[in-house]
Amino acid sequence: MIPFEKESLDSKSRRALIVHPDMVSLSQSALEHRLNEAVGLGLAIGLVATDSHYFSVRMPKPATLFGSGQVDQIRVMMTEQEASILIVDGSLSAIQQRNLEEKLDVKVIDRTGLILEIFGARAATAEGRLQVELAHLDYQAGRLVRSWTHLERQRGGFGFLGGPGETQIESDRRMIRDRMAKLRKDLNHLRKTRALHRDRRQRAPWPVIALVGYTNAGKSTLFNRMTGADVFAENLLFATLDPTMREFSLPGYDKAILSDTVGFVSDLPTQLVAAFRATLEEVSAADVVVHVRDISHEASDAQAHDVRQILADLGVSAETGEGPPILEAWNKIDKISKDDHQFERISSPLPDNVCTISAETGTGVQELIEMIATILSDGYISEQVTVAVSDGKRVAWLHENGRVLSSEQDSDNLLLAVEMSPRNWGRYYALH
Repeated sequence: MIPFEKESLDSKSRRALIVHPDMVSLSQSALEHRLNEAVGLGLAIGLVATDSHYFSVRMPKPATLFGSGQVDQIRVMMTEQEASILIVDGSLSAIQQRNLEEKLDVKVIDRTGLILEIFGARAATAEGRLQVELAHLDYQAGRLVRSWTHLERQRGGFGFLGGPGETQIESDRRMIRDRMAKLRKDLNHLRKTRALHRDRRQRAPWPVIALVGYTNAGKSTLFNRMTGADVFAENLLFATLDPTMREFSLPGYDKAILSDTVGFVSDLPTQLVAAFRATLEEVSAADVVVHVRDISHEASDAQAHDVRQILADLGVSAETGEGPPILEAWNKIDKISKDDHQFERISSPLPDNVCTISAETGTGVQELIEMIATILSDGYISEQVTVAVSDGKRVAWLHENGRVLSSEQDSDNLLLAVEMSPRNWGRYYALH
């Protein structure tokens, strides 16, 4: 159990008790990490955690998930703490959610519902709002059980022609299906638009670097540091939902594009992964993926595992070699003291694809940028090309995006020996 500071009773309607059903016998530290993360998720939508507690659930009850004795314990805790919301850090079926609400006489929300609430509150762009609404409707469609009185009504027919009519629940389901079909059509259109934009960027001379990582790992702070932008960056889970792209300086290139993406989290709702797939596809289309890790976090390795799993689902994996190369930026080293157990880890020789940084102070960021440039230059191919002397634009392009090893003039043409990445060679030939 993790206690929290007491707050004024003015926020009584926002007071929430957080419980985690431990069904896989997690370690004590893993349980505390899950509870602390659930507290952060609640805080992200303004809920005040009065307390958090975990319960061992060896045999989940179909009706309530928790055993009857555990439900009684939760009721007592909520009464004592004057909490009006119960957050269950796990998945609840519609029946379990309804039964818990009836037994406890409070609002009950599970982990999926909580994350959907956060995404709904944070989505800023039209695409983000469409994705969140689709995910929310997908989640809600399975919860249209007869738990509200208006769902028991029948709609009458018209005169002698109408039968008993359709039930309200059937009408609600039909409206949800129709709305979801409309949203999928709109998102499919946006997906095609994104694909066209990606195709245009691939023909352009600028590499794209995507920042990924667990939520609150410091991606937006690093994004701002590298690009000089002013993207919202706070110590909140899911501070960034809508992807943002900005240019930044990269050695050997005229410029490069940096993409900030939505943060990942363990047990990310499948509805969200599906709805945000068009956005997440930006990652697989990048030239380099930078996995930003909060190395000062006690669960950094577990968070990294969750991120790698989601990346693998998107077809990006360092182990299998699928997708673009992945660098790891171990962030927040400024928070690690010499007494910290991670100090020895960041002080030891690091793997070739790892760079330690502090996005907050700027330490190591230039080294990370140079590492990105090195990765991009790996596998460069040398070719001889002939360019008209008068075609200054093409000559300038080659100088900006490759290494011109030699240049000889033959009549009205230049014979150039150029070294470039395979992707830039593809871009060059697309210029014809």
